Amino acid sequence: MTQDSNARRRKAEDTARAARSKPGAPSTSTPPTPPSTPTSPSAPSTPSTPSTPSTPSTPSTPSTGRRITEKLSDDALRSGTGGTWSDWFAVLDAWDATARTHAEIARHLVEAHGVSGWYAQSITVAFEQERGLRQPGQSSTGDWQCSASRTVTASADRCLAAFTDPEVRRRWLPDSGFALRTHRPAAALTADYDDTQGSAVLSGRLSVRVTDKGAGRTVVALAHTKLSGPGAAADAKEFWRERLGALKALLER
Repeated sequence: MTQDSNARRRKAEDTARAARSKPGAPSTSTPPTPPSTPTSPSAPSTPSTPSTPSTPSTPSTPSTGRRITEKLSDDALRSGTGGTWSDWFAVLDAWDATARTHAEIARHLVEAHGVSGWYAQSITVAFEQERGLRQPGQSSTGDWQCSASRTVTASADRCLAAFTDPEVRRRWLPDSGFALRTHRPAAALTADYDDTQGSAVLSGRLSVRVTDKGAGRTVVALAHTKLSGPGAAADAKEFWRERLGALKALLER
């Protein structure tokens, strides 16, 4: 019995060794997953283009007033002269008016075309502005000027005296270099003017005219000529609008 048992045990051990010595069958286990293909790195985002700084606006040329053609309509001009702006510009172009002086143009309109003095001057100035011979606020000689006016409920004499009387003048036009040149009571005056307002030197020549409109009302019209340039003309225009408002308030109290 003992020998048989030993024999069976040896046989079993030999069988086991033989089984272990045979090449093993391929493993059915899932092979390791190969490393995933590296994902291509995302392209770096394109840096945003910095916004272009806005170009500072070019300061505009100071406005020194409207053109004559903006103040006087075609209908009004036709009524007073028989022609529109374009009609008269064509007449002057045909006459080669750009080669003539202001006085020659105005005289030609009066003598050759029967245009009255005020309209002749208006057409001449408008033509010179349209053809680039002068700018609004510029005289025919190249000087810069401005104008302003107010209707005041006061007599013409009182209105003009507000310029000529130093005590009254200081109440509405303080700290001014005002030097009277000519004076026609209740009618007109001229004066040299030298004053500094802000950054502009408002030096030049004043011409003031008063017109009685009846019912106790007077139109005060002021022209400031011989100014230094378009900036001074624009500043002077605003200055005199304000000061004539102060004059009106003073005389209407």
